[in-house]
Amino acid sequence: MSDSHQLSMTVLMTPDMANFSGNVHGGMLLKLLDQVAYACASRYAGHYVVTKSVDQVIFKAPIYVGELVEFLASVNHTGKSSVEVGVRVISEDIHTKQRRHTNSCYFTMVAIDEKGTPVKVPPFVPKNALDKRRHQAALIRKELREEFKRKYDELHQQSHPEGYDSSEEQYNGA
Repeated sequence: MSDSHQLSMTVLMTPDMANFSGNVHGGMLLKLLDQVAYACASRYAGHYVVTKSVDQVIFKAPIYVGELVEFLASVNHTGKSSVEVGVRVISEDIHTKQRRHTNSCYFTMVAIDEKGTPVKVPPFVPKNALDKRRHQAALIRKELREEFKRKYDELHQQSHPEGYDSSEEQYNGA
């Protein structure tokens, strides 16, 4: 992947990454996914980024200790300061060379300057049919996130009639 909107990374799954079942721990995988999304979005934006959201983490199959795991990341959409990165995870048995699509997810990252203030990112222009399909799907995910937030805010306004500030929930976990 030589394009600036794509990135790949391969990691060997080691015993320190295992859960009690002997498979790779989901939290370890999420950490690696976040690192890959960060690298892809930072490269594209030309700035450091922070994670805003993680959507549709789908664990299709377990990943086993001893497998090589390839993370394939691509920018699917940009906003003013945000970058959506899709990550596809392919696990490979080293002995048999069998490859499996084990995970997929989408990260929204926000580009920031040295003071932590959001900065503009270059607009993403899809170059081929696959980029266009991913871009269209990203637009649908963006609409769904906005609709979910609107409905979530409505629900909490009803259950907190004394006053509700959705900005507080980001940090209070309410």
